Amino acid sequence: MPPPPEIRILKTAVDLFEAAASEFAAQASAAVRVNGRFTVALSGGSTPRTLYSLLATKPAIPWEKICFFWGDERHVPPSQPESNYRMAHEALLSKVPARPENIFRVHAEEKDAAAAALQYEQTLKDFFHLSPGEFPRFDLVFLGVGPDGHTASLFPGTPALNETQRLVVANWVPKFNTHRITFTLPVLNAAASVMFLTSGADKAAILHEVLENSAADLPSQRVRPANGRLVWLVDEAAASALSRPTQHR
Repeated sequence: MPPPPEIRILKTAVDLFEAAASEFAAQASAAVRVNGRFTVALSGGSTPRTLYSLLATKPAIPWEKICFFWGDERHVPPSQPESNYRMAHEALLSKVPARPENIFRVHAEEKDAAAAALQYEQTLKDFFHLSPGEFPRFDLVFLGVGPDGHTASLFPGTPALNETQRLVVANWVPKFNTHRITFTLPVLNAAASVMFLTSGADKAAILHEVLENSAADLPSQRVRPANGRLVWLVDEAAASALSRPTQHR
């Protein structure tokens, strides 16, 4: 049975981003001390953009030893505004001394989304030296939760939710009439640490469902690392509908 999630409520969004940046820095330093590198899977969206911009101002992070991946990507070229890679590059990667060879983006400019997913899966297998049937163990995976309870590009009712063998798939999302390239649940649940960032009153209702309604069967509820930490960093606005005791920081 996976351990219960750590739920930390921060007073404001600014406090949330500072807490997330501190966690990132601490985890990166610890991983580099032990393994000589830190592997992180980034997420897209407005909340991570603010965090990435903050991280870019932090000097005491071993950027040269950090290997960057993406938990999901839109099926667009990296030049497009919708690209998760482009957002992370603009907010963070272009401003810190990360090594180009340590930045592993999804080649979502491929016309065939399934081919792009297979290519990224092979990238993970090669980088982590995986044997058949193994899943990569990221040091940290950043995630968010959408108003429908999706996370990464694992949307309710979509085929990728039932994937148990693949690492990366092209998930057809009917509500957007497009494919999204995404890590599968086994990859998310193999991570050493998963951190959800949730900010704003508009997330209060879905956060209540995810954390307090076990019958909801939402994609984000299926993220439960088997042998790792699951941390929810939320601000008071997002936590306003929660009823159970939580840990304030």
